[in-house]
Amino acid sequence: MTVEQHARGTTNGGTGSGRRRSRKDEILEIAVGLFAARGYHGVSMDDIGAAAGVTGPALYHHFAGKEAMLVAALIPVSEGLLAGGRERSAGHPDDPRGALESLIDFHVDFALANPAVIALHLHELDRLPDEPRRRIRRLQRLYVEEWVTVLTALHPGLPDGEARVLAHAAFGLMNSTPFLGGEVDRQRRAELLRGATLAALLAPTGS
Repeated sequence: MTVEQHARGTTNGGTGSGRRRSRKDEILEIAVGLFAARGYHGVSMDDIGAAAGVTGPALYHHFAGKEAMLVAALIPVSEGLLAGGRERSAGHPDDPRGALESLIDFHVDFALANPAVIALHLHELDRLPDEPRRRIRRLQRLYVEEWVTVLTALHPGLPDGEARVLAHAAFGLMNSTPFLGGEVDRQRRAELLRGATLAALLAPTGS
């Protein structure tokens, strides 16, 4: 499953109805892992080709260069997060607590499945040209607003600005997955991240 498919909550999962992973998807996943591990400037196209078992001409058939790979990795994920966040918020129109729990479940599942992509967002976004970087920032802001809408409904009287502070704090907690070791199994990590995020966002917000 590609990172953008996971962000949208979709999977081929043996149903036979989904698109099979393409060679381009496989190369992109390898590139994302290398960028996250070594940094964008620490990886060459030759490194990616060697890791993917692809020669130079075949690699350039799929991507014009590293920059194109970074764009292909980050924009679909941002689009998928926004689409998934909107879907989960809409699923609980009169239940902000249920909407919040659904958003947290969605984001924790994404973060645990895609730590390398999160690392790219944190450290490599500024490598992009202005247009795709602005597009990603806008998608991110819209995703934050889904959380702000839910938080202000859950905490009447909470100003939007303070709700954004809480949302970003929650993202910081959930997006810690690139820095977590393997001493705790995935299911337990998910339980801990969900519980800690929910507790933080349900806490009284009065001064």
